[in-house]
Amino acid sequence: MKRLMGLINLDHEHQFFNELTYFRNGASIPFGGRYRLIDFTLSNIVNTGIEEVAIFVRSKYRSLLDHLGTGEIWDLDRRNGGLFILPPDWHDPSDKSRGDLQFFHNNRDYFHRSNAEYVLISGSQFITNTDYKEAFKFHVDRGADVTLISTQVEELLPEHEPYFRVEADDLGWVRNITNDKHNPLVFTGVYIINKELLMELVDDCIAYHKDNFFVNGIAERVNGLKIQNYRYRGYSAFINSVESFYRQNMNLLSLEDYEKLFYQKYFVRTKLSNNPSVQYKKNARVNRSILANGCVIDGDIENSVLFRGVEVHTGATVKNSIIMQRCTIEEDVYLENVILDKDVHITRGQKLIGSPDKPFVVAKRQVI
Repeated sequence: MKRLMGLINLDHEHQFFNELTYFRNGASIPFGGRYRLIDFTLSNIVNTGIEEVAIFVRSKYRSLLDHLGTGEIWDLDRRNGGLFILPPDWHDPSDKSRGDLQFFHNNRDYFHRSNAEYVLISGSQFITNTDYKEAFKFHVDRGADVTLISTQVEELLPEHEPYFRVEADDLGWVRNITNDKHNPLVFTGVYIINKELLMELVDDCIAYHKDNFFVNGIAERVNGLKIQNYRYRGYSAFINSVESFYRQNMNLLSLEDYEKLFYQKYFVRTKLSNNPSVQYKKNARVNRSILANGCVIDGDIENSVLFRGVEVHTGATVKNSIIMQRCTIEEDVYLENVILDKDVHITRGQKLIGSPDKPFVVAKRQVI
């Protein structure tokens, strides 16, 4: 889709991941046994037909770069367009921009070189499997300056609190963008904006020493812009904390939720791996769990998500837990309501127990 370019802005995302982001940014966190959070955003953008995608990222992005590579998995290793990682550049002595406006200002040439007329902007914490073709058509047909994509949540949870809420009239025109915690119409962080207007608003925000494009450029100008609300009605989740990360992984153990997210007309694309199939040894017992390729199981697994290359030895029990890549769980270990980040080694006989509301988290490469 030549008329629309994609932008993933990671600079102002709400992150309460603690140990999970000691060595990576939030977009790089593994999810669902084989994916990263950013896979869903990138896949949705590519499924929309967008061939040109930029990512604003400020820190801890080595893991992200390793995962994305050339963008080949998302068909973004192309001569025209493709994937662009755009860190901020502080070498312009005249630059007075702040916050995510630094990215827009110092990468202005990227936007000017594109022939696209519109920009789809997203974060990485709204998890769904869709495309935005209908939302884009809605934006163009309504003649809007900006179209916000919102979703009506059935139950308000702690992960919804940091997000804006949308108030719109019967025709979809946005009358207010608020922090009303009781409003179930949650802004997903995804919106479509006309490119020329985007750059005008960036310049205006910088001139007045602002530091957040969406807050200062759009939310504070509801009365001066033509803003439409497009309501997304499919399966989705918000992940911005350890608790929401744990809860949404556990939700995928429901076949109904798993199918709603993954059994759509599109695949969620991710970095490929050549691990062999799961190896179940004679003492293995597995119930209601997700196991990725390369796992070797000789213990009890119940209501858990295991990523690639996890080893569970004889007599070990893993219950209601998330075990990331290449973890080793030795004999007679007991884990319940636990999150192990990558390459953790749990030695023989250890017992770690958290709670569903406060899972026990072990950072990467620890030996316990």
